[in-house]
Amino acid sequence: MARGRSLLAYAVTRAALGIPMLLILLTAVFFILRVLPGDPVLALWGGREPPPEVIADARIQLGLDKPPWLQYVDYMSRFFRGDLGLSIGTYYHGKSVLFEISNRLPATVELSIGSMLVATVVGVVSGLVGGAMRDSKLDVAVRLYGTIIFVIPIFWLGLIFQLVFAIGLGWFPPHGRWQGSDYPRTVTGMYTVDSLLEGNLDHFVIAVRHLVLPCLTLGLVLSGFFTKTVRANMLRTMTADYTEAARARGVPERQVVTRHAFRNALVPVITILGLQFAILFAGAVLTEKTFSIDGMGSLLLESVDSKDMTMIQGVIVVYAAIIVLISLLVDIFGAIIDPRIRL
Repeated sequence: MARGRSLLAYAVTRAALGIPMLLILLTAVFFILRVLPGDPVLALWGGREPPPEVIADARIQLGLDKPPWLQYVDYMSRFFRGDLGLSIGTYYHGKSVLFEISNRLPATVELSIGSMLVATVVGVVSGLVGGAMRDSKLDVAVRLYGTIIFVIPIFWLGLIFQLVFAIGLGWFPPHGRWQGSDYPRTVTGMYTVDSLLEGNLDHFVIAVRHLVLPCLTLGLVLSGFFTKTVRANMLRTMTADYTEAARARGVPERQVVTRHAFRNALVPVITILGLQFAILFAGAVLTEKTFSIDGMGSLLLESVDSKDMTMIQGVIVVYAAIIVLISLLVDIFGAIIDPRIRL
């Protein structure tokens, strides 16, 4: 019971630290957007300047005639009620920010989960092989892969995959999330999950085929970091005292690698998963644009283009909340694996 209470106290503490992080980020984004050049009211008319009285009425309706601190108080009061406001940009003018985000978020979550699976499997396996076979030809290949793949531009790799596997070979769709009009019944908004919930294997195959190239693009680029991190930690644990002691006891080398070296090498990798998930969301913006996926990245780009301050704030807050939640889960999982983290 003591261990359970200790883990619970650690989880509560980490969760409490995430709340001020979100508030600080929200405050910073709110005021930064209001000091940047450009007028969101003028953006509503697509660059054409309407009469002064029309501009004044629009400012009053949008609440932009108030001092920034009063706008901040109004926004925060709505935020704590779960209201992210209404869009003021040309793309989604007058629509609920929360409604638009809820429509776009499933696509980004689906892409992010698939990309993280690719990055984790490829990165961990290649790092394990490279660390266990130090200075071999395979290790040299792993090091080259980890260095090159991490610096390749995401949009360039996505275009190459489209040209080769979609247009050239015709194996996968070149863009979008779906083909045809027979969509799966919406439950979560993620087509793969909704297809499984309705028990339609054909729909599931269609959804997966559309995800393969985007997830490979984003996942392979991110896998370079995991490859280098896992390999570096494997080199450290392969020569640690506990692995040498296992060898001295006659433990087979395969078990030394998998049970002793590999398990301990994963602890710091799990710890930095939250940071990498943040990078993955940033890369999702370029991936969604390359593959014409209507996700959060496309929504953010359109909002920036139309100077839609409320939509930009809402998207960034949701991004931050997801990252804080993932970081919390990673911290808790790390504390379960290594109880010393809770001390």
